[in-house]
Amino acid sequence: MQRSYGVEVVIVEREPILDRVESLGIEYERKYGGCSQCVIGAIRDTFGGIDDSVFKAATGLAGGVGLTGATCGALTGAAMAIGAFLGREYDQFADPERIRFTTFELVRRMVARFEEEYGSTLCRHIQEKIMGRSYRLYDEGEHKDFIEAGGHDDKCPVVVGKAARWLAEILLEEDLVQGH
Repeated sequence: MQRSYGVEVVIVEREPILDRVESLGIEYERKYGGCSQCVIGAIRDTFGGIDDSVFKAATGLAGGVGLTGATCGALTGAAMAIGAFLGREYDQFADPERIRFTTFELVRRMVARFEEEYGSTLCRHIQEKIMGRSYRLYDEGEHKDFIEAGGHDDKCPVVVGKAARWLAEILLEEDLVQGH
């Protein structure tokens, strides 16, 4: 704790928080799979603020939306989490305060991190970069090959961990969550 002009200021070291959320993302992807839910779960278990309906709604986003290799589930899960913390409410559908535009900006920051790190936001392209090829995860044989190639050991868990960390950085920078 530090005093500044007679006011107590709590300095929260962010690195341990970021390490924790990244570690949880990796752990959840290894243990459970479902990259979108693993990012959301890591954020929820670190900061709270995300209810069961958001977690449940992310189910179909894994493996690039329904295992199709489209937009990475870790990214779409992060976008959902941002919306859970700073999205427009149904009773404010008209969005007179233009909250959704702030949300769009934060999601674009996540997109930029994916493009910088992986050259793409598409699951199949990320797989090619980290695994040397892409897999049709909806195909039982290819899914088995994906698992045997370390897809849930050291490949996708690292992507999920990084996404959870990048998301936590954004949430902390924007004061949408408090460090625990």
